[in-house]
Amino acid sequence: QVQLVESGGGLVQAGGSLRLSCAASGRTFSRYAMGWFRQAPGKEREFVACISRNSGSTYYAESVKGRFTISRDNAKNTVYLQMNSLKPEDTAVYYCAARPLVLSIAQAGYDYWGPGTQVTVSS
Repeated sequence: QVQLVESGGGLVQAGGSLRLSCAASGRTFSRYAMGWFRQAPGKEREFVACISRNSGSTYYAESVKGRFTISRDNAKNTVYLQMNSLKPEDTAVYYCAARPLVLSIAQAGYDYWGPGTQVTVSS
């Protein structure tokens, strides 16, 4: 069982930056690939970024590539999402999720999800 809690969301102006954190409980964090997803009002939840267990592989949605960076610290049981050059269309609730072993951009297979943190980007 893994419990996830996101933090770091808030209100920021377009062009600004935020750093999201996701703290995981338990001693098996390094066994999980981690992903960030987001859901904007009236839209389906979508993939943002993911990172493999040892940080060797990362993938990004085209819409955030070059602006967002995912990273993790297995010693701290934490995954991060550094978001730069934010745009109003980045406004959404951001969720972190854990998937056993295998990295994937698909939501299916992510067994554990955090409650989400709101990111609002004003124009």
